[in-house]
Amino acid sequence: MTAVRGTLRFLAPIAIASALLLVIWVVFLNAFPQVGPRVGKTPADVWEYLFSGPKSADARSGIIDNLFITLRDAGVGFAVGMTAALVVASIFVVSRTVEQTFMPVAMLLRSVPLVAMTPIIVLIFGRGIVGVTVMVAIVVFFPALVMIMVGLRAAPAQAQDLIAAYGGSRWTALRMVSVPSALPAVFAAARVSVPGALIGALIGEWLGSGQGLGSSMIKAIPRYQYNELWASIVVITVVSIVLYAVVGIFESIALSRFGPSAGKS
Repeated sequence: MTAVRGTLRFLAPIAIASALLLVIWVVFLNAFPQVGPRVGKTPADVWEYLFSGPKSADARSGIIDNLFITLRDAGVGFAVGMTAALVVASIFVVSRTVEQTFMPVAMLLRSVPLVAMTPIIVLIFGRGIVGVTVMVAIVVFFPALVMIMVGLRAAPAQAQDLIAAYGGSRWTALRMVSVPSALPAVFAAARVSVPGALIGALIGEWLGSGQGLGSSMIKAIPRYQYNELWASIVVITVVSIVLYAVVGIFESIALSRFGPSAGKS
């Protein structure tokens, strides 16, 4: 029951925010009529383009094909970025010397815009999935690193002292105390990183691979295919919300069983 209540509490704000986003969309188009019906598409226009129009089947097929490419790119980059963040955060927490040596370098790299780094990434890793994966991993890595480090450092000091008193190493304390207590921070980092991974994949496809929704959305603008552009934006937004919600559901289930408050009423 705890997991169910936590899931409902998590999903309710998402549903409200989604409805509010729809209202903002309609209000924006009405508030700025200069955008015009040719460029600014309403929810009804997008629905017709995807489901009830004469060529809706072809439109859905093209967007879905590109969406699968974007999801593949985002999924691989998300996995790489989160894994790297977990490993590096663990090393930094265990060794202050390593953190003080490499953390400034990491923050310096984070300050460089991804658009500026793209030509170098493409030259080194190519325009395929490897290059896009690197771009997505960069977007995911840095925010996740900071959040996971905060979670790991918030572990109870008494429990860590107990591990040390029985001869356990820092790595043992990390595995037995810090990681379980950092589960909320890890899931929070994952939730934040899911939309970031999709954005990174779109940027990587636009600037690098030339495939997926990121590329098709940019190509739709000079062709005046604004129905396709708005439909693609809606689809990637809905997918982002759904994936965010899925991670949140897993978070509620995992924390109810394994989190620091597991077993508490």
